[in-house]
Amino acid sequence: MLAIKHILFPVDFSERNAAAAPFVRVFATRFGAEVTLINVLPPFWEPVGGMLVPGGTMPVDLEVLRENLEHRLAGAFSTELAGITVRRVAELGDPAQIITQYAQSEGVDLIMMPTRGYGPFRSLLLGSVASKVLHDAECPVWTATHTDEVPALHQVDCKTIVCAVDGPLKSGPVVDWAAKFAAAVKADLYLVHAIPGAATWPERQMNQEYESVLRQNAREQIERYMQAANIHAPVHVVAGDVTTVVREEALQRNADLVIIGRGMLDETLGRLRTHAYGIIRSAPCPVISV
Repeated sequence: MLAIKHILFPVDFSERNAAAAPFVRVFATRFGAEVTLINVLPPFWEPVGGMLVPGGTMPVDLEVLRENLEHRLAGAFSTELAGITVRRVAELGDPAQIITQYAQSEGVDLIMMPTRGYGPFRSLLLGSVASKVLHDAECPVWTATHTDEVPALHQVDCKTIVCAVDGPLKSGPVVDWAAKFAAAVKADLYLVHAIPGAATWPERQMNQEYESVLRQNAREQIERYMQAANIHAPVHVVAGDVTTVVREEALQRNADLVIIGRGMLDETLGRLRTHAYGIIRSAPCPVISV
């Protein structure tokens, strides 16, 4: 049985942040979890257009800043999270560092936060805080769709889940987590695995046959793992770019959630695997990275 008993919800009072609140409420209700709202502000600011904004080198009165932060946080999401046990934490410091440290020290089971994607570079960048949390957090992280629009409310119900499989040896824990999560929320689970496409190779005809062999071998390996783990879900093995394959599968299934894996701390690329950022950026629905 999947245990999600403590959800951490970083708060920045933005529209995207408010749009994530219904998802937090549904997750907390379904799993009987308590929610901690955390807001972290840096101790240094800079004047921009007659106002002070985070960043720069100008120190501010920390006590006044903390008092104002606590006052604003005190009433945040009182209506949206009514009936749920809610803690509120106001901190000063580096937001990503404080969030990940708090999640580890307080036994958080899931961090839920929207990414930011505004302007012409929205397809290239994750918000700096979100990207650092994704890289450093040890628990699963839920991120909202990385677009200018707020998450679609129909996805709150989470009826259909697509799990990206990176092969049974690497993705076993991710598949296990996805299966338990799908069972807990009574959702349909679909697995998708991408292999290299023959179109990208020379001697295409010969490599189309090789692609077919790769596809069959991958399916058999994944299905053997699922049988041993007593997991039942359709498996779709597709040739193509990983990010594109996962996005297209999510669109085809009209998925409400995509579940992916992140790397390990001792891997060359750190905790986040090569394609994780791309999947999060392009996914048409929220993503949980495990």
